[in-house]
Amino acid sequence: MSRTVETTAPAGTSPAPARKKRRKVVVALVLVAALGGSGALAAMRPWGHHSTVSPQPSVSHGTVAVQKGSLSTGIQVGGALSYSTPTPVIASGHGTITALPAVGAVVKAGAKFYEVDGRPVVLLTGDRPMWRDLGPGISDGPDVEQLKRNLIKLGHADGLGLTADQTFTPATVTAVKRWQKALGEKQTGTVTLGSVVMLPQAAVRVQQLGAQLGSALGATAVMTVTGTDLVATAQPADNQLSQFKPNGRVTVKLANGSTINGHIRSLVRGGSGNGGDNGSDGSGGADKTTVTIALDHQRQAKQAGPSSVTVTVVGETVSDALIVPVTALLALDGGGYGVQVVSGATTRLVRIQLGLIADARAQITGDVQAGDQVVIPK
Repeated sequence: MSRTVETTAPAGTSPAPARKKRRKVVVALVLVAALGGSGALAAMRPWGHHSTVSPQPSVSHGTVAVQKGSLSTGIQVGGALSYSTPTPVIASGHGTITALPAVGAVVKAGAKFYEVDGRPVVLLTGDRPMWRDLGPGISDGPDVEQLKRNLIKLGHADGLGLTADQTFTPATVTAVKRWQKALGEKQTGTVTLGSVVMLPQAAVRVQQLGAQLGSALGATAVMTVTGTDLVATAQPADNQLSQFKPNGRVTVKLANGSTINGHIRSLVRGGSGNGGDNGSDGSGGADKTTVTIALDHQRQAKQAGPSSVTVTVVGETVSDALIVPVTALLALDGGGYGVQVVSGATTRLVRIQLGLIADARAQITGDVQAGDQVVIPK
């Protein structure tokens, strides 16, 4: 509820004697440093008497109630929910593709990925692609170490005393044969080039197929895969980036209206980032920074599925605060701020202390209560 307060300077008022110094109260509607981007209109209030003798026009002001609630400096940015880390799968070796997974299928390390010439190509975990056959008599190398790590993790080296070093030992041959037996393949003890695909993820989701059944292997990608987790991505404006800190906590509002918490996993300048988002503003995001957010609860995210989201970075927050519009604030002579509180047919000036300021609203403390009416310009 609001009302109008009429303030009129009476005619014929004489200037006050010099020895009686009047207190001046000046409106401060623009708090440049504190507002952090919140806008407010600048104006002057004719509180106090003027020294002229001519009549002054009446100035109309409204009132607004002091609110009690929460205030936050957080910002919101549009974004997208998508599967993370698109990766092309390039097949090595020669042959014809005879089986492919379905789009959306999840393949775990140690399982059949696709098939060439009727034989399975298996997904294993590693950062280094295979470039040679791995078997007895080969020279030491990090690719051997990578293979041995997979054999140990998959359980095919149990009881062999196998260690993840760079030497292809007799125990490695035994572990490979066990693995080949589990796959239903001939037990040669040698892993041939093209029979394995090494990817960093322990499990992947097939995003898109790049080859058809019957296609010959070549330099083009057989498919594109992603991680199995959904992530949120956003491309904030440059003047918002300071709010996005590595590992910082954020809240993501999903398309179905629910919210989910997460943390900032990476900030990548240029391109679409890990999530594959092309920019929430339609610009393509070539020169923007893409923020990728890991989500706390995947089940909730997958219920919403890939979609648009709103990312909120929560800054400083206060609760149970007394809040007024910044237009109610008065800058006082000698420093500090006050508000004009309406008491019946009169007003009284109350000195207050400023707290958090956001969205053109200010937290105040002082001799005011929730529900009090304070004066604002109309």
